[in-house]
Amino acid sequence: MEKKSAVTIASTLMFIIWILVIKTVDVAKIGPQNTAVGLSHINKNIHELFGVNMVWYNITEVIGFVAIGVAAIFAIIGFVQLIKRKSLFKVDKEIIALGGLFVVVIGLYALFEKVIINYRPVIMEGSNEVEASFPSSHTMLICTVMGGTIIIIGKYIKDAKVAKILRIVCGVMILITVCGRLVSGVHWFTDIVGGVLISVALVGAFSVAVDKCYSKI
Repeated sequence: MEKKSAVTIASTLMFIIWILVIKTVDVAKIGPQNTAVGLSHINKNIHELFGVNMVWYNITEVIGFVAIGVAAIFAIIGFVQLIKRKSLFKVDKEIIALGGLFVVVIGLYALFEKVIINYRPVIMEGSNEVEASFPSSHTMLICTVMGGTIIIIGKYIKDAKVAKILRIVCGVMILITVCGRLVSGVHWFTDIVGGVLISVALVGAFSVAVDKCYSKI
């Protein structure tokens, strides 16, 4: 548990430092509508290397819907437990902790829609304005949902082989999302890194919370 707490704290600090670096180091107006971007040379070179690939964008969008579906399944499990057990305190603590994780993700998404760190490197189809891009909310969503699922799936899937396969599938989805979102070109490189860092912090905190639940059993 101590190692997990250390990882959580370290990744949180790295996320904050990353924001400070982005806002102060090599800032240049290289984005659409003359928007400024930190670490501009790195971001520009990587963006020009991959360009814009809407196929990968659509693939990661589909994975995003899968992640939302997984979150909905856990929400349904928690709701059914609440109805049957007639008390929120009798719902599995892992489910409650996972719900808390999802609430934090939604809160962070709303926060960074208002507190703009970076704008997208492209103007999306159907929009006339640049949109917030840091951290990559898609990366954050999928990494936290799938990461949280990896941690507690064994409690709800009793077949060890099936649980292992599902963990691998979740891990592959995380990997495809991180790489696919970068290659799609709808985020700067620094946005993807930010999404990964905050996800590690969130999943680490969730893992610590789950460990505490088990230690009280």
